[in-house]
Amino acid sequence: MRILALLLACAAPAMAQELAAARPLAMVEDPTLRLGDIFDGAGPRAGLAIGVSPAPGQRLVLEVPQLMALARQHGLGWRPLSPHERVVVQRPGRPIPREAIEAALRRQLVPLGMDTEAELDLGAMLLPMVPPAAPLELGTEAVSFDPGSGRFGATLVVMAEGMAMHRLRLTGRAAPTLLAVVANRRLATGEIIAAGDVRSIRLRADRVRAGTAERADQVIGRQLHRPLAAEAPVLAADLGAPAVVEKNALVTMLLEAPGLSLSVQGRALEAAPRGGLVPVMNLASRVVVEGEVVGPGRVRVAMGAAPLRP
Repeated sequence: MRILALLLACAAPAMAQELAAARPLAMVEDPTLRLGDIFDGAGPRAGLAIGVSPAPGQRLVLEVPQLMALARQHGLGWRPLSPHERVVVQRPGRPIPREAIEAALRRQLVPLGMDTEAELDLGAMLLPMVPPAAPLELGTEAVSFDPGSGRFGATLVVMAEGMAMHRLRLTGRAAPTLLAVVANRRLATGEIIAAGDVRSIRLRADRVRAGTAERADQVIGRQLHRPLAAEAPVLAADLGAPAVVEKNALVTMLLEAPGLSLSVQGRALEAAPRGGLVPVMNLASRVVVEGEVVGPGRVRVAMGAAPLRP
């Protein structure tokens, strides 16, 4: 009887421990890390705070010695399955939108002389993440701007529920921009630009070539002289009036003189718009003369026009 009582007395502390298993991956959203986040089967101790969760978007790795210390401290019956067992604590996060950062900076830089249409060049930024569902608030401190060079500096203040306030120093340059018409899709040589083919956007001034169209109405209805890639700016020099006579098309040659009007069939040797000059071959005589395009498939030739070539 004495031996049985002694065994029961020795076993009492072990029976009081909760049997627990370590979680290989713990996803936490609360800023406080709790025992139940690390161990399954923590029982009534699961809600005990044991530390601070990782920052949003970051992770924390707990190795066997740390897990053993936690289990021992809180009376959990846990033993590692291998010396390499560990728990990865990961906290989800969402990136701060770049547009929100730029908006916060613009509110301070425009009153200091920055052009409202300037493009902010911030370079590479390693920004903190914020809790996925938490409202975001951005502020700025110590803002400076040099109108001559466009260089600026500011301290970005990041505030969101569930994370500590974060300050980050930002520097960059405000680059001037210009309006430019760009293609919405790839356009082939000879295509006549329609309203849906182009749009007007702002581009950095150092990327806009002289002669780039600024408004869509300057290019709609015009014909391309060379192919254009999607998103490429449209140059005025690459456009012309739409051809109403195509190369090698059959046309009616109109020979007119006072009191006389003749028409013969010919072939246009080049494409040309209305009012343009085009070489045309008389199919009867095979003589090539130059005429003026007066309409679709119609070319007016002056009486006595000198042949260009036989």
